[in-house]
This record gives sequence, structure tokens and C-alpha cells, in this order.
Amino acid sequence: MFTRSLLTLTSVLFINSAIANTQVEPAQASALLAKQGEQFTKSIIKSGNNVYTAVGYHGANTSMIVGDEGVIIIDTLMGPTAASNAFAEFRKITDKPVKAIIYTHSHGDHTGGASAFVDGEQPIVIARAHFGTDHGTNADINPTMIPRGIRQFGRKLPSEQITHRGVAAAGTIDHDRGQGHLKPTINFEQSVYKTTIGGVELELYAGPGETDDALYVWLPKEKVLFSGDNFYQSFPNLYAIRGTPYRNVLDWSNSVAQMAAHEPEHLIPGHTRPIHGQQAATTALSDYSKAIASVYQQTVAGMNQGKGPDQLAHEIALPAELAATSYLTEFYGNVPNAVRAIYSGLVGWFDGNPATLTPLSPQQRAQKIADLAGGTKTLAKQIQVALEKGDFQWALELVDHYKWLNDADIAFAKQVKITALRKLAAREYNAPHRNYFLSYANELESGDITHRWF
Repeated sequence: MFTRSLLTLTSVLFINSAIANTQVEPAQASALLAKQGEQFTKSIIKSGNNVYTAVGYHGANTSMIVGDEGVIIIDTLMGPTAASNAFAEFRKITDKPVKAIIYTHSHGDHTGGASAFVDGEQPIVIARAHFGTDHGTNADINPTMIPRGIRQFGRKLPSEQITHRGVAAAGTIDHDRGQGHLKPTINFEQSVYKTTIGGVELELYAGPGETDDALYVWLPKEKVLFSGDNFYQSFPNLYAIRGTPYRNVLDWSNSVAQMAAHEPEHLIPGHTRPIHGQQAATTALSDYSKAIASVYQQTVAGMNQGKGPDQLAHEIALPAELAATSYLTEFYGNVPNAVRAIYSGLVGWFDGNPATLTPLSPQQRAQKIADLAGGTKTLAKQIQVALEKGDFQWALELVDHYKWLNDADIAFAKQVKITALRKLAAREYNAPHRNYFLSYANELESGDITHRWF
């Protein structure tokens, strides 16, 4: 499961991590993304004697547990079309009735296709008591949240720019998203809910992490664990760049540590392929918990030394032994993003430095930088030099000052930003970052973004 080729590729990624830890040479970025893309190959994967997982039928996984008297479905994909495609494959294995559906959490790609699994009697639907706290953002900001989500997942990228979404394939069936959702009929409040359904003993544990309403499912006899989105084969998305409130990373780490304590023989993630074997599954969970805790502990230690979020984001890295594992490579989540999220989640936006308390406006700062450079035209020349030297992040930052100047060439500024974003995307193996860079560049080029503060 943890291939030597991927480990070899990832072993060299951390030399320049203080500069940009997911930026590598374009050929290497492409190779890493292609290797991770194998995680989403459409497959029905058997775990133990009675568990089957449909991988690649949408972005998330759906699983079927076969009991003596019926089957149990764990998560239901985004909509009924994708779910029906997966269920058709499950029906080649058994025609036993669906007795229950379990939602590991309330993200739409796990809950929107439930109706497709109802082919006779109405199954019970189980979730946590406060099911529905999947996102936590206010509908008032939908005008900014919607385009940010589209960019993160690369939903509008042309085919030649598409790779994948880090822990999910691109090009998923989304036209009927949510149309098959069934409301839970059982919402448990306790920390663990034990039951027997269709002859299968199940233990459902509260497991807050990526969402507050998350749970995980443990089959004590079969020793199979369904982690939901608290584990998948990538560094976890402790902060999503589409925008999220603070995700309590200590809760997340603790939930995964609790999973590891079961010592499962089969680990079924919410995304990516299952991991088989007690040592491999338990080690992956233990490492995942340690990685999350390490980023938190390093961030808090730095905060207590008076360091700000930007400094910490460039200093903090995973311990080498964790960074070298395939399942903690930053294809989806990102350590610097997590550091900034932890910082703001604990103390808010102010970094304690009085210089940042009442900063200059973007226009004022831009004018002073231009004056230091020797004027607007000289600043433009320096931006062009940065591009020619391959210093694409610096060009991007400089042009974000330049664009505010009254005598700036806005067409030049847009073209620089488009070029720099595409050059960065070519070197990026973190899929959300890559998708965002490309999507934003395309919007600038098409004229979809027209405001001065682009």
C-alpha cells in the first residue's frame, strides 16, 4: 500500500520546506500527482470476509457490510446517480436488503445519495445527535464561499488542466448533489452507540475532527474500522482554503488516536483506498494522530515565544519520520495552512506585534514600496525581472502591490499574475493549491474577475 516509488519521491520534498513546502520541479509535481491519482482508480475492494468498499465512484467512498439478515451502508456519495452506480456493483455481490445507512459525518459527498440504496423496506439512518454541522459558515458569505470552493476543487478547469482533488478524483457526477439525502432516524448523543443490525455487531463512536458531528464505525468481530474523513491518505485538511471556521485539531488528533487503540486489521478511509493488515492500519492511524498533534504543539510553542503566524508557517514542519510516509504527503492538507488556522483559531487575527495593529492601507503601502523601488516604472521592471528569474512567488507579491498604484498598467499587472499563478501551479503537488492557482488565473484571463483588488 505504501509504495517505494512514492516514498522515494516524497523523501526529497522537505529540503526547501521553509520556502514553499509543496513546490517542486514541474516533472516531479506531475509524477507525485499522477501517483496519488492511483488512489481513486474505480474499484470494489474487499476487506475481511464481509466488507466491500466502492472507491472512485465519486470523490468519497461508500461501503457495504454484509450480515446474515441484510446489509449496512456506510456513507452514500454526493447524489443518487453516483450512488446507484456503486450500488449496482454491490448488488453483484449480494441481494440482501439494506437494513441501515450510517453517515460518518454531514459533508454532502457522504450523505447525498442515500435514496439510491433503498430498494424495498425503509432502512434506519444513523448519525450523531448534532448532525449537520459540516461546514459552519454563514450563508451570508455564500457569494465568496461558492467561487472559493469551485477554485479549490478545480470544478471549472478545462480538461487539459485537470489532475484531481488531492483525496478525490476530478470529474465527479455532481448534477444531482444532495437529491438523495435521507434524514437520520436515529441520532445518538452518547460517546459510543452499540447495536446489532442484520446480524452484524457495530460500535459507533463520537469522533469530532474534520467536522464536529463526525463518528467512526468499529466492527469488533471483523476488526474493521471506518474512519470517515478523519483519516485519508494525505496530510489532513486541518484548514480548507475554500474557507472554514476553526477545526479543533486536538479533538481530531485525539479521535484518530482512539481509532488506533482498536488496532484494526482493516482501515476504511472516507476517501482513498483501504489499508489492510493490523500493523499497517494501526501505524497509519497512530502516525496521523502524532502528525496533527505535532503541528499543534509546535504552533503553540512558537506562539508562546511571541512568533507570528507567517513566521511559524515557514518554520514548522512534520518530524522527518512522519513526513516520509506516503499517507502524510501534503496532497490535500498543508502544514503552513494548518499553522495559520491554529493560530487564528486560538487567538484571532492579531499576531501581537503592534506594527500590524493599525497597518497602512494597500494603496498607501503600494505607493511607499514604489517610492523605494524608484517609481512605478522601475517597480514594473523589477516585477518582470522576478518573472524572468523564475521567482514567481515574489513576482506575485510585488504585483499585488503594484496593481494599487494610480499610474499602474493594469493589463500588465493581470498578465503577470496570470503567468506567475500558472508557473506556480506547474510546480505544485498540493491539489487544492494547484487547482486554486489555475482557476484564479483562468478567471483573470477570461474577465470573470474584473475588480481592482484582484
